[in-house]
Amino acid sequence: MTETEFIQVYGARVHNLKNIDVQIPRDSLTVITGLSGSGKSSLAFDTIFAEGQRRYIETFSAYARGFLGKMERPDVDEITGLSPVISIEQKTTNKNPRSTVGTTTEIYDFLRLLFARAGEAYSYNTGEKMVKYTEEQIVELILEKYIGKKIYILAPVVRNRKGHYKELFEQIRKKGYLNVRVDGEIQEIFPGMKVDRYKNHSIEILIDKLSVSNKFEDKLKASVRVAMKQGSGLILIEDADSGDVRHYSKQLMCPTTGLSYNEPAPHNFSFNSPQGACPRCKGLGIVEQIDIEKIIPNPALSIAAGGILPLGKERSSLIFWQIAAICEKYGVTLKTPLKDIPQEAIEEIMYGTNERLKIKNESLGNSNYLVIYEGVVKYIEMQQDDEASASAQKWADQFVTTFVCPECHGQRLNKEALHFRINGKNIAELADMDIRHLYDWMVDMDTHVSEKQRLIAEEIKKEILSRLRFLLDVGLGYLSLSRASSSLSGGESQRIRLATQIGSQLVNVLYILDEPSIGLHQRDNHRLIDSLKKLRDSGNSVVVVEHDKDMMLASDYIVDMGPFAGRKGGDVVFAGTPGEMLKKNTLTSNYLNGKLKIDLPEKRRKGNGNTLTIKGATGNNLKNVTASFPLGTLICVTGVSGSGKSTLINETLQPILSQKFYRSIKDPLPYKSIKGVEHVDKIVSVDQSPIGRTPRSNPATYSGVFSDIRNLFAGMPEAKVRGYKPGRFSFNVKGGRCENCKGNGYKTIEMNFLPDVMVPCEVCHGTRYNRETLEVRYKGKSIADVLDMTINMAVEFFENIPSILHKIKVLQEVGLGYIRLGQSSTTLSGGESQRVKLAAELSRMDTGNTLYVLDEPTTGLHFEDIRVLLGVLNKLVEKGNTVIVIEHNMDIIKSADYIIDLGPEGGEKGGNILATGTPEDIVAHSDSYTAVYLKEEMKEKNRDKS
Repeated sequence: MTETEFIQVYGARVHNLKNIDVQIPRDSLTVITGLSGSGKSSLAFDTIFAEGQRRYIETFSAYARGFLGKMERPDVDEITGLSPVISIEQKTTNKNPRSTVGTTTEIYDFLRLLFARAGEAYSYNTGEKMVKYTEEQIVELILEKYIGKKIYILAPVVRNRKGHYKELFEQIRKKGYLNVRVDGEIQEIFPGMKVDRYKNHSIEILIDKLSVSNKFEDKLKASVRVAMKQGSGLILIEDADSGDVRHYSKQLMCPTTGLSYNEPAPHNFSFNSPQGACPRCKGLGIVEQIDIEKIIPNPALSIAAGGILPLGKERSSLIFWQIAAICEKYGVTLKTPLKDIPQEAIEEIMYGTNERLKIKNESLGNSNYLVIYEGVVKYIEMQQDDEASASAQKWADQFVTTFVCPECHGQRLNKEALHFRINGKNIAELADMDIRHLYDWMVDMDTHVSEKQRLIAEEIKKEILSRLRFLLDVGLGYLSLSRASSSLSGGESQRIRLATQIGSQLVNVLYILDEPSIGLHQRDNHRLIDSLKKLRDSGNSVVVVEHDKDMMLASDYIVDMGPFAGRKGGDVVFAGTPGEMLKKNTLTSNYLNGKLKIDLPEKRRKGNGNTLTIKGATGNNLKNVTASFPLGTLICVTGVSGSGKSTLINETLQPILSQKFYRSIKDPLPYKSIKGVEHVDKIVSVDQSPIGRTPRSNPATYSGVFSDIRNLFAGMPEAKVRGYKPGRFSFNVKGGRCENCKGNGYKTIEMNFLPDVMVPCEVCHGTRYNRETLEVRYKGKSIADVLDMTINMAVEFFENIPSILHKIKVLQEVGLGYIRLGQSSTTLSGGESQRVKLAAELSRMDTGNTLYVLDEPTTGLHFEDIRVLLGVLNKLVEKGNTVIVIEHNMDIIKSADYIIDLGPEGGEKGGNILATGTPEDIVAHSDSYTAVYLKEEMKEKNRDKS
């Protein structure tokens, strides 16, 4: 290869990179791997992608650059051979409730075009097919239907609307028309004519009355033309003898009722457009309402005893006096159980009354006060107002439930849009199909539509099918186009963007992906690898930050970072082909070639004898699932992507327990019952969201050890002499921090049209504290020195302080010894954030009856990191706790005590429990994809043992 066939990086020093040089072949699939914290993302995203993005923006004018985001220069000497760069990360999931899979991939835009051009309209009143005619066709139809009959030709001008219409009648009279038809009755127009303004009226101008015959065809044509003009393209023909009325229109129209639709355009089928959105839910498909069941959770209680939860127990206040007056009216009291109070009285208490209530109370003397009572619901709604305080809004939210919109039934569109169909399906029904079914439906469409529709749809259909094919290729066939983007996992959203990029068919681009295999079952892995190769074969360079064994072995080139993590990482320990790597002796290659492995556990734990059982779970695609979780074990929930794992655990089980223990607002998805909750006293969910969103948040503050460290420094003799309290050693409050940089440690220098530059504070030189605070030392180290220590260094430093040692020792045990105590949370990866949270939970006093829930904790973890993580999870279980892990990683699955395998497929074909039991039990099930791969894994390990 020549030099131009490589991306050459010289002198990269971003984060922990050790001034490294590396070359990556262009037009190839390259994997960058290594331990967590070894510098993979620093090389791929913070160096190569950041420089590519900066160079692109530099091509803009200075004026245009002023409107763009701030671009930092990566700390690198030189990068050559760089193509335009596109980064596809996990963090780009759109949280906008209006964003769906269909809008993200643009497939929904093509569907809108398809329905606007080839959709057939049906009346939402009668279900009849809508019709539209030219003037010539209307004349022919009249001659055919009414030949020899006397008819009235009418032009509608008002359709079922209120008003007196005095001015309208005068205008019609001035145009020379003598008669109008008002609400079905023909009347002569007279000066000053008007109708009841408070009733709905339909008014038509009588254009002509004639007997239909071929010899008067010219007169008929002229009258129809005039009527169409006056009626804006719509006319009515009334049979003068029978009174029957038919409607004819240039627009789409119901022939029976005269209901007309506008000519369809793509925006009429968009739930993000006022022309297409459901008027009730504004295109969201859901509405929020005050839930009476949450206001009255226990109808057996009386109002006085606190039966109306927002009001609490009876006290001397106006609202209770008002409710007492309503109760008196219905012959009950505040001490009557709510279930015995008449429904009419409950309605008035909840929603108020227009009557003035007579308030009687001893504190008011003998006077009677007349007041209007607005109701409990109105009071809660007032607390939801934008002007109410955040705490008031949070309080009100606990009484709100999200319902499917009763008008559009969750389909997001208005009635008119939902009554356009192709082959019997409206656009919302197509968007609700999973992508596999939609693909089959589109392929089969031609055989069920007219020749005209087929010709119109031909090109649009090609575009839709090619995009659906790309989604199927990356293993997302179980999703639907209507699925909200906010509900997608990081891996799913990344694969959607990958499919979109394959569809764009760009060439000579450098794609950088961050673990696209997240959330993907082993079964679908080869399809993802094929998609990446397709991207490469189109003439692009693909760089993937990845730990997946199959991905590494299928790549063209591997860059292995290490040798360890943090300060001991940041070097390139190997760069070459997979075949060459297998012969090397690095940590990664030893796991690939089998020299190192994660062994099967010696025995499977049976648990403590208690089980937690959830019955009749039917959320999303779950098929009335009943699942039992043996407590005191490590439980793995497995299955192909979209099989229902997250629905069962994250959206059903976890909210049930969170509501029980913490009065959580989030409602679980539907289920019948749950047993065994009394055996659990705490639920802890450990996800991969950041531990903080500002640079001030760090592992020391999150784990709580920073408070102990500040107390230690405040107890030093020097601090006592000076009167320093623990707050003096915080960089978030005035006193001990450097006021020049407000405790940030750096200052932002604005460079006008160039990116802002972060420079260490010239006063504190990045230490965050003022000189006086830094003079207080423990074992010769200041508070700033301690924050700059790695966890490994801090464990040795604080070995004689048990309260501090306990918390930081746990951080070391979860494999985070390489990160610094004061490292900004914004620089931690998802996997690192998750392990900081795990460590924080481990350091707390545990009850032995805690249920831990982890969703794909192996994300971002190297084989060695997974071994460390397993040690932590097993330690939690050994203490009597229960750990539930949603996982695809075979090393975790084979190490579980109990497995719940869902499937058999994703989406509609999933949602069943295929198998439960130990890994040895699971491999006996031939209908489980997990069993197939687990069998191979356990065979391999058994072979190694023998």
